[in-house]
Amino acid sequence: ALMIGTLNRVMIVELSVAAWLVALMLALPMLVAPFRAITGYQSDTHRSAFGWRRVPYMWGGTLIQFFGLAIMPFALLVLSGQGQVPVPDWFGQAAAALAFLMVGAGLQTSQTAGLALATDQASAETRPRVVALMYVMLLLGAVGGSVAFSWLLADFSPKRLVQVVQGTAMVVLLLNSVALWKQEARNPARAAAMKTEQHLPFRLVWQRFIANRQAKRFLWATGLGTMAFNMQDVVLEPYGGEIMHLSVGATSALTALLAGGAMAGFLLAARVLARGADPLRLAAYGVLAGLPAFSAVIFAAPLQADDLFRLGALGIGFGGGLFAVGTLYAAMRMEDGGFVGLALGAWGAVQSVAAGLAMFLGGALRDLVSGLAAEGALGAALIDPATGYSFVYHVEMYLLFVTLIVIGPLVKRVALPVPAPTERTGLADLSG
Repeated sequence: ALMIGTLNRVMIVELSVAAWLVALMLALPMLVAPFRAITGYQSDTHRSAFGWRRVPYMWGGTLIQFFGLAIMPFALLVLSGQGQVPVPDWFGQAAAALAFLMVGAGLQTSQTAGLALATDQASAETRPRVVALMYVMLLLGAVGGSVAFSWLLADFSPKRLVQVVQGTAMVVLLLNSVALWKQEARNPARAAAMKTEQHLPFRLVWQRFIANRQAKRFLWATGLGTMAFNMQDVVLEPYGGEIMHLSVGATSALTALLAGGAMAGFLLAARVLARGADPLRLAAYGVLAGLPAFSAVIFAAPLQADDLFRLGALGIGFGGGLFAVGTLYAAMRMEDGGFVGLALGAWGAVQSVAAGLAMFLGGALRDLVSGLAAEGALGAALIDPATGYSFVYHVEMYLLFVTLIVIGPLVKRVALPVPAPTERTGLADLSG
């Protein structure tokens, strides 16, 4: 909520930082995303005097995130030229880059170890509900954080920015401290066993993991599906305002529609997975749900159908929710050799990088195609402001089709019972 929403606007509008520099800063956490697999592996094999594995990495990530948030407001003020002491431009850029990089590294570290801890603590029966609960709380936290930041920064000033961001650092530290309390009980027996454990080096474990063709296909499906659902993040509200002529309040409500659809997807996924459904089949259903949703958004412009547009936004959130829960649950069950942290780290790395690339490509493709259309390079029929947006949504639909192709061989085949020749199969049988 702070990084993508609030600071994005504050840096561009109030601090007059160039948009390309803001985009670069927000993309910096992507640089540490590929290291999530290493973090997960280290939490799998960590040796602690208390018998802990995950907690040290979650706490270490919290501290890194705290220090990044602590220096961030001062770095942003120096970056925008509002610092009290004149410094070279490169110093402000370097300080802001360091702050964003530390927040991203801390977040990625804590999240990877936290997901592995949730996998350790949850049984096979409760794991679907745990996954859905984590996503629901993530969504509620993002919405609540957005509301809190908009209220706290209503009367913007440099001093208020410092107070809010550093206050956020303290809140992160306190909340994570409470969240970590007694999550991993001290276990002297496990600590003693850790001293004699011999683990393969990361390189060999990773080679074994990635040599599995299903693992490769799963990571490709995760990346492609994540890109398909996230390219619209930066163009949905502008599309609603510029093309559908919705008010600022109405376009802001689109975020609530996306969140509501995602929430419905999370809750449905929890119920279905608890009954033993294949998580990758569920993820594929999410991809299928995204196809009519994107189609509705595309056709809403020529039809000027506001309700169709809103229905499409709701469907995108629903399909994305099913896909996210399905792939995360599949990642939790993928590695049965004691290296679940590595599997979850690989899933998180692919998802984070794909989401970042998707947001960048969504904005870039919209600008590029809109510019070509306005110049008439695409033909007279496409000289329309909606062309750039429509192109992005079509690309997302193509990515959804590719995702279905990639994920198809991973879905478990369920053999349907064939009735015996002597059995009658009527409407009553079908309804049962």
